[in-house]
Amino acid sequence: MAVPETGTHSARDHALAVLRVRGIALGAALLPAAVAVVLLVGGITGRLGDGWDAARWAAVAVAVPVLAAAAGVAAVIARARPAVSPTVQIEESAAPDLYRLIRDLADRLDVPPPSAIALTPDCDSWLEDRAHTTRSRGLPRPPRFPRLLRSGRLGGTRDGDAPVLVIGSPFLWWMRVAELRALLAPVVAGTGPSAHPDIAAARRFVRGLDAAAAIAATTGGPLPRRLAYDFVGWVARLLLRAGASHAAEMERMVATAAAARAQRVDYGLRVVAQEQVGLAYAGWDRLLTRVALPAWRTGRWPERLDAGVVAALTELSRRDRLAEGFATRLGERPACDLLEEPGAVDRAVSLLAARLFHDGPAEPGPDWAPVDWPQYPDEVVDRIWRTEAARLFTVLRATENPTLAELIDRLVGEAATAGGGTEELAARIGAVVAREDAARESATRTGVLSGDIGLLPPGGFPLQPPRSGRELLAEHITAAVCCAAVDTAGAAPGLDWLDGPALLVDGERRADLARPVLALAEEADPRPLRDWLAAVGVRHDKPIRLV
Repeated sequence: MAVPETGTHSARDHALAVLRVRGIALGAALLPAAVAVVLLVGGITGRLGDGWDAARWAAVAVAVPVLAAAAGVAAVIARARPAVSPTVQIEESAAPDLYRLIRDLADRLDVPPPSAIALTPDCDSWLEDRAHTTRSRGLPRPPRFPRLLRSGRLGGTRDGDAPVLVIGSPFLWWMRVAELRALLAPVVAGTGPSAHPDIAAARRFVRGLDAAAAIAATTGGPLPRRLAYDFVGWVARLLLRAGASHAAEMERMVATAAAARAQRVDYGLRVVAQEQVGLAYAGWDRLLTRVALPAWRTGRWPERLDAGVVAALTELSRRDRLAEGFATRLGERPACDLLEEPGAVDRAVSLLAARLFHDGPAEPGPDWAPVDWPQYPDEVVDRIWRTEAARLFTVLRATENPTLAELIDRLVGEAATAGGGTEELAARIGAVVAREDAARESATRTGVLSGDIGLLPPGGFPLQPPRSGRELLAEHITAAVCCAAVDTAGAAPGLDWLDGPALLVDGERRADLARPVLALAEEADPRPLRDWLAAVGVRHDKPIRLV
């Protein structure tokens, strides 16, 4: 096909360089066979006499195993299936307006439209070649490390199939229709270079090598089998290194050409859309770490994360004084209106997010139930507080009807055997939590429902660093205090969109509990906490209701 952009011409040059690596490898594998054929034909025709017999049979002896090894490596590379990012496939019947928008965009850019649209629970968008997979309505088999596998973002084609457009689901709910179109213009423009046969062939070669190297690295079994796959992996990595610089330059040139082509579409809006990308990423990250993660740890998964990110970003804008013109912007049509059933799509994406980031089961069940936002405080926040309070009282070996006063006395007493510090108690809490987490991860990994997500790290992709024993101790003390406030002072569990679980007193969030809790947890000083309890009206002599 004709290639109008200079950037794509340059990308083709680097693609040819990658394909030359393939040609050199093929030539090296065939060279011993070629020498053997020349010597054999020379003997048959009489051009090479008996003096060449030793060389002739030596060449055959080298050519046969080299051909066999090359055939084995080629077979593994040809059969290797590059990893596919876990997504929620959106059929055209479920989003005809979204498909129409993308087709119109591709028409304005004069590029082939993507073959399909899928959503990912991430703030990113890219093109992905799925010509090597069997299309279905279900979840495609995910890669080993989905968030890290982004080398194929601009996709590629084979046998005329265009790549799939993968859209970050938070964009659909947060962005307006015009902003989404402007944001996706450079991505959709990438289908043009992706259709070039040399670029597509180079990408297939690189992806095949990458997949073969991954298979070789994870294949076990008997020693001969492992040695064979180790050899395949060594060859694949060698070829990858040989073409790495050209492959990287090819992708850079393709991205440059796509960006240049997209200049003609909604350039001014694209600046605004990029600003919204940063805001969406910040809100999405806070929602996952502060709101979704606590729910996942209790066996609940929020079923409307994308709707939640709108609330989180609205709150973030209000707190950071970014709300100028905010109401006007929100009055425009949101991109999620392009979906026929936004709620059903949000639910599917939310479950996928729980699977990716927490290694949750693939389907709801008795210990893995969906929770809507109105039920979040009672089903998640209150449950977390009472579970952590019960764990703390168990570690302290408290009475059957523990009170907050007993908790404070025991904490101060524990700090006085330990020489005035709470390090030993913090270590015990950390050890208990670590054992419970390990048991839960083990149960999940041996369950039937968790087997199809691929080789995820234990517990999914970590959204926050491991908590120290001291942090866990402060968290558990806070939980006990919140339980007492709910039971004796008329307080209520609540949800802060940016900070997660919150204590509401008289309908207002109390954010001043952290300092007195830290004084008790780190310095064994109960006075600030007792003052706080008195100010709020918490009865520390009444038993706390535990799970």
